[in-house]
Amino acid sequence: MKLPVNRQSIFAGLIVLACSISPNAFAQLNSSSASVALTATLAESLTISATPATVTFTLVSGAAATGSAPVVITTNWLLKPTRATVVLDGYFASATAALTDASSPANNIPSSEVFGQVTTGTPTTFTAFTQTAALGAAGAGLALLSQSVTSANRNSTRTDNLNLKIDLTNHPQLPAGSYSGTLTLQAQAL
Repeated sequence: MKLPVNRQSIFAGLIVLACSISPNAFAQLNSSSASVALTATLAESLTISATPATVTFTLVSGAAATGSAPVVITTNWLLKPTRATVVLDGYFASATAALTDASSPANNIPSSEVFGQVTTGTPTTFTAFTQTAALGAAGAGLALLSQSVTSANRNSTRTDNLNLKIDLTNHPQLPAGSYSGTLTLQAQAL
């Protein structure tokens, strides 16, 4: 015998079935939690590059001679908020012998006869390397630029041209010869 199926009885049966299922069958199960500490460091950096690596002079006894090309100096920095200034210095190892020949005894061109100019920096006119800069030997340096650092340029780059000349006006008795020396360029963040 076939029993009549009515929709109400099917619906009522489903409700009874749903109510008979344990509530835990539908509840979520969560794990315990774990924590991961994150640390990240962005290191400070301060770099310079200079080209060309060699500047030549055709010296003139008792007169001034300019360098064969300006030195293009690129200064890059990424600094902490505690830094207020970037400075760039040029210096020689000795005030009395910025350039020297291979003679014995040596003939020297002092740093007072070597001049630098950075039209976008500190010495906008030719100035002798006679300062006692923060870096280098006493009386053999020259401050080339000083850049204020703010939140707007804490990560920045600047490019400057250093023009050089050697003036032998006060050194007319320098003997003929080949003179060489090293100009060091170095930046500091203060």
